[in-house]
This record gives sequence, structure tokens and C-alpha cells, in this order.
Amino acid sequence: MNREEIEALIPHRPPMLLVDQVVQRDQQTIVCRKTFRPEEYFFQGHYPDFPLVPGVILCEAAMQAGAILLAAWMEEGQGVPVATRMNDVRFKRMVRPGETIEMQIRLNERLADAFFMTATIRCEGKLAVRFDFACTMAKA
Repeated sequence: MNREEIEALIPHRPPMLLVDQVVQRDQQTIVCRKTFRPEEYFFQGHYPDFPLVPGVILCEAAMQAGAILLAAWMEEGQGVPVATRMNDVRFKRMVRPGETIEMQIRLNERLADAFFMTATIRCEGKLAVRFDFACTMAKA
């Protein structure tokens, strides 16, 4: 799935669109990639002498991948995905400019309009971040 197809499914746009490619997707799981270019806006201040992808950006990228997964469950125009909870966030590896992350999101449970998921982010095959999160669909 390319950028145009991704933009058709979720409301995020540059510079806050943090998914470059969907590698695999079925009803329960999605795998996406994002390469962090050295000119990304957040590297200017995080940190100028040792640039790192902020943890909140890594989590946001994974939740956007989750929103793409949920698009299969929603009718067009039904709403926009909104995060409602993050639990057990574990940062295991720094992500630097030029590196590519692979995000795997698994839908664990759906209760009415609440979706409970697990995100696993890897960089160079090593675990970078893992967390559980929930979201719902807000009226557009």
C-alpha cells in the first residue's frame, strides 16, 4: 500500500503522517514501515548534537498503523480514530535519523466502538518499543 492509499484511509497528513508503507494487512494484524529522514522536523530540537526519534513519535507512528488496520472495520465517513489509552509502554532501543522501523499492530479485542491493540516496533530486527493501546472512532 502506497502513500496515496494510506491517506485515503486515515486523516493524518505530513508532517504528522508517520507511516510510509503498509507491508502486510489482514483483519487482525498490520505490518507497516517508516524511515526517519534526517530532515524530520523533530530532530532539530531532540537533540541537536545527538538526534533521536522521540518516544512519543514512535508511539504515534504505531497508533497510525493501528488506525489503518481499523479502516477495514469502519464504514467510510464513520469517524476518525482517536487514541484513548496507552499501557505498559517499554522503550528498548533508540531510533536515529536514517533508520527504518517496522511496526506490527495486532487487534486483540473489540468491544462496541473500543478497539484494544498491541504494538511492537522493531528497528534493524531489534525490539525498539512495545505497548498496548486502545482507540475509538470519534465523530468527524
